[in-house]
Amino acid sequence: MDNSTHKSDIDQEPAAQVPINPQNRIMAVTGNQYDGNIIINLSNDGMEARADFLPPIGTGKSLTKEYVLAFLKRLNIHYGIQWDIIQEAMTGCNLDKRTIRDVLVAKGKPPVDGIAEHYELNPRLVPVSLPQNTDARLDYHAYSPFIIVKQDQALAWLKPREIGKEGSTIYGTAIPYKTIQPPLITGGEHTRIDGTYIIAEINGQFIQRQGILNVQDVLVIKGGVGYATGNIIFPGDVIINGPVSGGFKIFSGGSVTIKETFDVTEVITKMDLTVSGGIIGRSQAVIKVGGAIRTKFIENCRVASMKTIVAQKEIINSRVFSMDTIDMGDKGRIIGSDMYAVHGIRAGGIGKGMGKSTRIHCGIDFIAQQEKEKCNNRLRVVAIKLEKLRKFIAAPETAEETRVKMMALCRRLEEEQQQTEIRVSDLLGRIIVDEKATVEVSGEIASGTLIEICQIALFVAEPLRRVRIKLDKENEKLRSEPL
Repeated sequence: MDNSTHKSDIDQEPAAQVPINPQNRIMAVTGNQYDGNIIINLSNDGMEARADFLPPIGTGKSLTKEYVLAFLKRLNIHYGIQWDIIQEAMTGCNLDKRTIRDVLVAKGKPPVDGIAEHYELNPRLVPVSLPQNTDARLDYHAYSPFIIVKQDQALAWLKPREIGKEGSTIYGTAIPYKTIQPPLITGGEHTRIDGTYIIAEINGQFIQRQGILNVQDVLVIKGGVGYATGNIIFPGDVIINGPVSGGFKIFSGGSVTIKETFDVTEVITKMDLTVSGGIIGRSQAVIKVGGAIRTKFIENCRVASMKTIVAQKEIINSRVFSMDTIDMGDKGRIIGSDMYAVHGIRAGGIGKGMGKSTRIHCGIDFIAQQEKEKCNNRLRVVAIKLEKLRKFIAAPETAEETRVKMMALCRRLEEEQQQTEIRVSDLLGRIIVDEKATVEVSGEIASGTLIEICQIALFVAEPLRRVRIKLDKENEKLRSEPL
């Protein structure tokens, strides 16, 4: 007698032992206690049915697909039936005569929530946190907590509505989906909507407040500049309420205002620089300003400004360049510094008797002069190279092939020499720009000071007091007169 299947479709159709209830553990009822059987465990939420597969004993009948299907049907389970898993479990149970437990025989499908139309933030504008790994080598100078955006950069884009999908229990009962409303994002200050995008109207700092996207043209740092901020790189105005620590750099496309002492390493700003305290440089400190500079003092710096430089107290051991004037009032002193001011200098005192000598240069375009000096240095280098090449070419032991190559190089250097000489001639006519430039000192000019106006020099051998120094063009010398 074949014991691999149950008797007949009618006889083998199992009956539920108890009424259908998702909280029950239900066993199929068969005519023979030795036949293979299954016990179904139903989840409370109607999303899963798990089964224990019991093997036949002795001459009992093996489990069949039809038998399992009929049992699931009686339990009203007809969605998400896992036939491959069931078949594998039955095969193991029938052949190996072992109980196989906790088999997922039916699985519901959860609903997929829909998402309402919304703006999604550009992921590049999400703040980046510093790594917590203390072993990592981090350049804290390069780290910045500020997010800077460019004009016409996309801040967010419109995401269309996503329609959800219904779910289903294992009994086929539909589970409705929800529609999620993501956090609201809207455009704020200096932004505009362009099609499906929120766009930055200006270069500036990106700030998000309660879902409102703003772009600010002024970067305000409430504290100082240091490891918490990193270097400052900003396209607009920068206001720093605290001190600036050494080693940190500032680059601004607008003006820079510092309300305490500025321990400068490097600052480049397109507009003005205002420092309520003083400016102290370290090593190769550099300041380049496209506008004016106003501060209390300047010490150990190289400073260049396209407009007026105002220092109320002192300029010490610095090189200072102004394309306008340097104004230190009636009390400010210049000590041990090289000063370049196109239209003149006004100070309370210049130089110090026992200290490093001070040199003053006025009436000239120092940018053109520096370029001329570079050209002259290049001319000297080219002349040395040409002299060596010509000797090499003229030497009888030089091979003809090498001589041809050296002659070609010589022609290129001669062409460069000619072009550089033309450039020097052009710069010579641009260096002297203000023959009316003056140096005014309400106190004393110390001995040892060198003063140049339009490249005509005056060496101060004895102290001068309360004088104005200007160019006597007719006699080609500098003349001093009392204030």
